[in-house]
Amino acid sequence: MSTLLIRNAALLVTMGDDGAEIAGGGLYAEDGFITRVGPGAALPSTADEVIDASGMLIMPGMVNTHHHFCQTLTRCMAQDQHLFGWLTTLYPIWAHITPEAVYTATKTALAELLLSGCTTTSDHTYLWPNGARLDDQIRAAQELGVRFHAARGSMSVGQSNGGLPPDHVVEDEAHILADSRRLIEQYHDPRSGALLRIVLAPCSPFTVSLDLMRESIALARSYGVHAHTHLAETLDEERYCLERFGRRPVELIEDLGWVGPDVWHAHVVHPSADEVGRLGATRTGVAHCPCSNMRLASGIAPVGALRRAGARVGLGVDGSASNDGSHMLAEARQAMLLQRVLGGPAAMSAREALWLATRGGAQVLGRDDIGRLAPGMCVDVLGYRLDRLGFAGGAVHDPLAALVFCHPPQVDLAVVHGRTLVRGGELLGVDVPALVARHNAIARALARGEPAP
Repeated sequence: MSTLLIRNAALLVTMGDDGAEIAGGGLYAEDGFITRVGPGAALPSTADEVIDASGMLIMPGMVNTHHHFCQTLTRCMAQDQHLFGWLTTLYPIWAHITPEAVYTATKTALAELLLSGCTTTSDHTYLWPNGARLDDQIRAAQELGVRFHAARGSMSVGQSNGGLPPDHVVEDEAHILADSRRLIEQYHDPRSGALLRIVLAPCSPFTVSLDLMRESIALARSYGVHAHTHLAETLDEERYCLERFGRRPVELIEDLGWVGPDVWHAHVVHPSADEVGRLGATRTGVAHCPCSNMRLASGIAPVGALRRAGARVGLGVDGSASNDGSHMLAEARQAMLLQRVLGGPAAMSAREALWLATRGGAQVLGRDDIGRLAPGMCVDVLGYRLDRLGFAGGAVHDPLAALVFCHPPQVDLAVVHGRTLVRGGELLGVDVPALVARHNAIARALARGEPAP
């Protein structure tokens, strides 16, 4: 049995239902699970690993519910496009992605996420050219140690059949379903504390057939895994669905059975008021991606209305070519600020934004073992030093709010399932300069229309 003690935190934030924030707090864990949380006097005095959190705010690791890791390779491209134009510009570039590119981009995105405070993430890669497979992402996540919900994304309807992507980047549907089954059987771990789970994720109504949508959700439910797709992101999507299917995007998804507590959708920017109520009544999940929605001028998702209706809502950084970063704490800050643009200063508080980034994200991914610090929960923990320059004058008044109102910093400490991955602000076991150099070499090759060197 391995044990971990974190003690002497300036403030320990549990994100529990009671809102407990413990000055001088800490936690004790055994084999990756918390057994005690409280003030120092209530904890054991020693453990196999002891972390002195003096001067730090300690909180649960954040949960990213939507991303496209490979898009780190194409940041700052198609800078002034709406979604459909942005996609059609980038599809030909992504067609040159290789297994090495997928692995390197995944490791780069995960490193960036971890340093930004994300300990659990999903990804939605839906284009698999040149022999690339989801296995390439899984290898990178396992090496780094981040908790990963790996989505087997897919596109099957090319331009010749009325879809948006070029024909040469889509896949055969029989192969998609067979590979989805293989991945679930090979990798999915349903146990509490699992570091790896598989998700089935056809891309969108304008890139896959209705048959694939139906068969994917049926396959997911037969194995007890969750399902994910994009939904109601733009008005272009709404027009496409009305013209092709005679249904609004949410209506179409409901017809296909893609609602419920085992489903979550990215964006949901343009639902009607009635659709918001129906999504909430079915406890369907939503990944809110404020930075991407602003970058592509897609609109502002009705986060407050969705939450009040009962929908499960978390945060997603979305792809690094539409954000163009992977910073979870920055996403929480933008979520708060964006809701205030239309709803006033009471539309979202700093604590509500961090709840979305932790508890909300855990709910969206169907996890009851992460997102808060309490006995029985996984030891996914962040630490932020409160004496940094960007918090001066803020942390003395409200340390937790300073994380959201002040400039978003990188973490000083990150622990995933009891394993310390970031210490002193440094990512352990990863040669970051070498990783960035390799990543940039691949990015340059892609921009020239060449495969990874």
